[in-house]
Amino acid sequence: MRRRYTIGGVLSSVVLSGCTTIADMPTGTPLTAVQAEFGKPTVSCARPDGQQRVIWSQQPFGIYAWGTNVDAQGNIGELVQVLDDRIFNRVSEGVWDSERVTCEFGPPAQVESVGLPSVRKTVWGYRYMQYGTWHMIMNIFYDPETMLVIDHYPTPDPMYEYNEDSFFAM
Repeated sequence: MRRRYTIGGVLSSVVLSGCTTIADMPTGTPLTAVQAEFGKPTVSCARPDGQQRVIWSQQPFGIYAWGTNVDAQGNIGELVQVLDDRIFNRVSEGVWDSERVTCEFGPPAQVESVGLPSVRKTVWGYRYMQYGTWHMIMNIFYDPETMLVIDHYPTPDPMYEYNEDSFFAM
């Protein structure tokens, strides 16, 4: 009987060790190895410091996007889930245009134009889980003429219906 548990434990370890996620890839892994396992990044762009920035995104319907920088030797840095309030708040610091936003977060889930004709704004929406609990969309607002970020804030994702019963049932 003891032998069965040991064999079962070994088999479970082997099976589970094959279930890695992109977040499990260690710093210093060659980008080519990450691509071999998880595919080509959704976005790849040059950073001002000469490094390459890559994003694997699940948008438009997923809630995750992983980003990292690639050094001159072609090795990745830390892979970070970038659809997060702390990282979204970076758009309040300095000047952000649509290219910089794409390079940091990947492509948006949705692009809309909102407001009255005299004060239209372009809005990019990113689906994500706020605090690991709430399905939200981070709305990043742009001046439509300059495509510079002018504001950002989250709203509930309309794909998920929240009502009083589901809200308080948790």
